[in-house]
Amino acid sequence: MDYARPDALVSTEWLAARLNAPDVRIVDGSFYLPAQKRNPKAEFAEQHIPGAVFFDIDEIADTDSPLPHMLPSPEKFSSRVRKLGLGDGSKIVIYDTTPMTGACRVWWMFRAMGYKDVSILNGGLLKWLAEGRPVTDDPTPPRDRHFTARLDNTLVRSIDDVRGLIESKREQIVDARAAGRFRGETPEPRAGLRGGHMPGAFNLPYNELLDPDTGTVLPADKLVARIAASGIDPAKKVTASCGSGVTACVIGLALYLTGSPEAAIYDGSWTEWGGRADTPIVTGA
Repeated sequence: MDYARPDALVSTEWLAARLNAPDVRIVDGSFYLPAQKRNPKAEFAEQHIPGAVFFDIDEIADTDSPLPHMLPSPEKFSSRVRKLGLGDGSKIVIYDTTPMTGACRVWWMFRAMGYKDVSILNGGLLKWLAEGRPVTDDPTPPRDRHFTARLDNTLVRSIDDVRGLIESKREQIVDARAAGRFRGETPEPRAGLRGGHMPGAFNLPYNELLDPDTGTVLPADKLVARIAASGIDPAKKVTASCGSGVTACVIGLALYLTGSPEAAIYDGSWTEWGGRADTPIVTGA
């Protein structure tokens, strides 16, 4: 069984054969939570795939928002990615070190900004290194390039949108957090958040969509089966949520690959919903 939309992924073999291709741009989208005490930008400086640039999820964001790494305006997004040499006419390939979380967020950000020629390196840097492929600490010279951002509102949901979806049930709400957090049994990693989930939400932990040994996305047949086991109707649009809008994008990728309607991301996710006193919350399964 093949993926319905395989264009969202490229293999390490594919990228290795195109490291010097003039129309391919490589992006490191690595991201860590504060509790992980790792610095993705410093790690990028130490080693990265040749030709890669670093995409800072926390900086290419709405930094005026009290919420972490919210989607920036199209104007800010365009300005920042132009300076990275990312622009119209390029095939953009994103990888990360986690794997597949930060890369999925950056993939979704480009798609939300109307740019569709963007893919994720399946398995990320860990698979690349495991295969003995080249890395460097040489900085990539900046090359300013034109980029046109056009926000696709069908891929982004606000807190008011989600309130409406709970009432209307027009879209399925799917939560990428671990089951214990979803049920309200495990404390949230961010202080001050209530536990539980939105009324009517489905739980599909993002890590269950990935192969634990290779960090690659599950094969198509296993991916379809895992999505079905969560109770989601694959023919109906999904709004995905998580802790802060990053791992929800793994659900977005999985649904894209398997041919479902392209998912929207609740950008504020549980950091916003669980941090307020006026939002309905359910605990238990």
